[in-house]
Amino acid sequence: MVVIPVAIAGAPYEVRIEAGILAEAGPHCRPFIRKNSVAVVTDHNVAANWRAVVEASLAAEGIVSEWLILPAGEGTKSWQYLAETVDFLLGQEVERKDNVIALGGGVIGDLTGFAASMVKRGCGFIQMPTTLLAQVDSSVGGKTAINTPMGKNLVGAFHQPSLVLADPLALDTLPLRDTRAGYAEVVKYGLIDDAPFFEWCEASGHKLLAGDAEAREMAIARSVAAKARIVAADEKETAGVRALLNLGHTFGHALEAETGFSDRLLHGEGVALGMVLAARFSARQGLMNGQDAERVAAHIGAVGLPASLAALALDCDGRRLADHMLHDKKMDAGTLPFLLMRGIGQTFLAKDVNLDHVAAFLDDELAR
Repeated sequence: MVVIPVAIAGAPYEVRIEAGILAEAGPHCRPFIRKNSVAVVTDHNVAANWRAVVEASLAAEGIVSEWLILPAGEGTKSWQYLAETVDFLLGQEVERKDNVIALGGGVIGDLTGFAASMVKRGCGFIQMPTTLLAQVDSSVGGKTAINTPMGKNLVGAFHQPSLVLADPLALDTLPLRDTRAGYAEVVKYGLIDDAPFFEWCEASGHKLLAGDAEAREMAIARSVAAKARIVAADEKETAGVRALLNLGHTFGHALEAETGFSDRLLHGEGVALGMVLAARFSARQGLMNGQDAERVAAHIGAVGLPASLAALALDCDGRRLADHMLHDKKMDAGTLPFLLMRGIGQTFLAKDVNLDHVAAFLDDELAR
């Protein structure tokens, strides 16, 4: 088992990574569960694969699990299902010192974590991420949120989990498309500040996607360690360090908004294409070597992720996509910081980007 500490001041916790850990969830969770029952939030897809496994492991520790099973998909990160989740937790008489369990991908983790941040002014929660995206990114760091018609993740809270249990075997139950989408967040860590890791992705990313156990564990552990380091340095994104984790997200969220936060473009696919666009825009601004930008695009495309804006066949122009960015949660005093690159592994926060230039760039990419 790989154990990675997340050294948040006042709220430290561990990420435990091991194949089969969901089947051993009970012993790991027992120290964090005060009562003989626990509330579990999941979705229909995950419940079909993992409810019996987790339920049995908890029961072996004398813990009865009470389940809320929600629809799968990004649409569940909404006011409607937030209210349903809060009502469920209150109905289970969850107390401040209790932990609830989020079993699922990023949607369930975000929704359950946000609900936990509000119930009795904040109870604890345990993350059991079942997608690659959640295992390497969203389950770690304490960002919880829902979407609104105005944009993605605009309503939420910083609320750290008490424990994260990441089981690479859960990836066996995912469609390849979902695993690819999660892989975008793995590549991100190489592009932020770890060029050797990006080189590893180029050489071994296909092994991870093919189900190689060693490649999976290596990628998850390396990604979690990178995120833990960044989050510990800047938990609430006030120093500018944590903002680096948003590489590709400004472009990606605009694309998700344009496609209606639907299965037409998964979050990780939006991030993947967003990183390609960030690299190409950086090159256009003279910040990054054009060959390096195309190297990013080549790897994203080689693993089956979208690397071309034109391929989405959007019925809009660059200005409309740029306007979506005005609702980005990173807006600060009317300006929108962008994550750009000086090279692979050299991401930085730019605060002087002109949205007119972005719109013109996107027009060219749409016609590319």
